[in-house]
Amino acid sequence: MEKEFNKFLEFHKLNGGTGKIFKFKLIEYREGFLKLKGEFPSETLNPSKTVQGGQINSMLDDVTSILLIYESKGTTYPNSTNLHSIHHRPLFGGEVIATAEIIKRGKTVATVKGEVFNPDGKLAATLIHTAIIMKSDFKM
Repeated sequence: MEKEFNKFLEFHKLNGGTGKIFKFKLIEYREGFLKLKGEFPSETLNPSKTVQGGQINSMLDDVTSILLIYESKGTTYPNSTNLHSIHHRPLFGGEVIATAEIIKRGKTVATVKGEVFNPDGKLAATLIHTAIIMKSDFKM
C-alpha cells in the first residue's frame, strides 16, 4: 500500500507547485483518514519567523485533496468551493504532522477536515475543505 500511495505523492510533487515545498511522507492511511509528515521550509516563514497562515492553509488543502484523490485511485479531483481555517497557535519552520479525515462524501461534493500539529503534537490549525468532485484525466 505504501508504494502505491507514494505514486500519488510523487505525482503531486512533480505536478503541483506546493508538492515541491512540503515534502510529504506517508505515516498512516486507512479508509477516510490520512496522516502525513510534512515540512515548512524557510521560504514559508513570515518576518516574525513563524509559518505564514496561507502556507498552513495550503498544506491542509493539499492533504485533504490528496486523500480524496487517492481514494478515487486518481479518477477524480477536488475543485475547492470553500476552505475555512482556524489557526490555534503559531508554527515554526520544520517538520509537522498533517491529517485529513473525510466528514462527508457524496457523488458530487465532499467535505474533509484537515489538521496540522506542531512537533510537540499540539493542534496548530484546523481546516474544513469543501469541494466539488470532478472527473480527472490525470495519468498517474
